[in-house]
Amino acid sequence: MRRIFWASDSTVKTNFYTSYPQTGIGQAFDRFVKQNVLIYNHAENARSTRTFLMEGRLGRIEEEISRGDFLFIQFGHNDENKADPRRYTEPDGEFYTNLSIYADTARKYGAYPVFITPLEKREFGEDGRLKESIHKNYYEAIVRAAGEYKVPLVDLCRMSRERLEEAGPAATRSWFMNLEPGIYEAYPDGKEDDVHLQYQGAFEFAKLIAKGLKELSGIYLDLLETPEKL
Repeated sequence: MRRIFWASDSTVKTNFYTSYPQTGIGQAFDRFVKQNVLIYNHAENARSTRTFLMEGRLGRIEEEISRGDFLFIQFGHNDENKADPRRYTEPDGEFYTNLSIYADTARKYGAYPVFITPLEKREFGEDGRLKESIHKNYYEAIVRAAGEYKVPLVDLCRMSRERLEEAGPAATRSWFMNLEPGIYEAYPDGKEDDVHLQYQGAFEFAKLIAKGLKELSGIYLDLLETPEKL
């Protein structure tokens, strides 16, 4: 039996009925894995590489993870929040160093670390193209860290940009938490949110992660149901 442990933030988190219809990528990812693959989704709202460590969340993963498991490491959204010094990390400083802590923790127990670049924000310009990535410095840091620490990389940021531009601003609005008033109990006034996802968006981006794992090949193909169809 294969097991995936996920360390991440609200874009991945498993949500409860109280925040419906918000859906994390981790909730939809089981659509793409074999039935004998278990997903332990430790992602939590508003966490950065720093606060995830500070709160002992990686420690809880460490208590369970073992040889042959996988640790998916997906951060960036909250590390770049300069308004919150508790969460903020410098991309070429603490953020970069923290990534090595996650990778080393997995390897210490014989597990496989995987870096996943952060999901792109749905922010289109008047020309219908996405604006420059809000994750630029953190994206570049993860790519460099993957090379230095020899960690496989799934480039969700790049792939999600491509997918968003392919589908366009109108079609992708419903992928994110853009809600009309009076429909959902948790959001009586509606919501305008181009970062967090509804199920369709979570499914679309989970599929991209599965495609990224397919490109890594090798043991990562053991996780996927019908990878030839991705």
